Amino acid sequence: MVIAIVKYGMGNVASVQKVLKKLGYQSIITNDQDELKKADFILLPGVGSFKKGMENLNELGLVEFLTNEVLVNKKPFLGICLGMQLIASYGNEPEHIKGLGWIEGDVIKIVPKNGHRVPHLGWNTIKTDVSDAFYSEFDNLDYYFIHSYHFNAKNPKDVTMWVNYDGELVAGLQKDNMYAMQFHPEKSQDEGMILLRKILEKYAKV
Repeated sequence: MVIAIVKYGMGNVASVQKVLKKLGYQSIITNDQDELKKADFILLPGVGSFKKGMENLNELGLVEFLTNEVLVNKKPFLGICLGMQLIASYGNEPEHIKGLGWIEGDVIKIVPKNGHRVPHLGWNTIKTDVSDAFYSEFDNLDYYFIHSYHFNAKNPKDVTMWVNYDGELVAGLQKDNMYAMQFHPEKSQDEGMILLRKILEKYAKV
């Protein structure tokens, strides 16, 4: 299986590729549509603002292309951090702007009530639905976060993982062939690698 890591100027692609290599998967870092089309799996990482991320995808001509690959052709997809946020209907960083619209919801600023600092930075414990066989083994494990905005999902059924940061925030999403997580599995040591492997193995063995 070949995994295409989308190169769109929003960071952390090399660290993601390094972890994929450790897991035994072949990956390419690209924004070339022909290479993305040939790939078996698309991974959209990223750090930074929602607006800049969407501007870069638009400038590269990837918005309509990726939407067709993921929603129409049902190519397996994983979004990480900003890559998760961009699949929302709308973002608000730094202003209201249309997202990819693959999973209904909007990305809004974290507003702590009890003095928690923003961004939400560092290790935190995720919660999952323990009745869900796919995610139950990750309940109460720690993952690495860095974000100032969070995904406010319209449909609770799309949410697979949560994190408490002065209130419950969405930590993971899944809908059909789309997976997404707010935390950085590539920075989350063994627990992150186990989660990545489980998602990838659902589609192809190494």
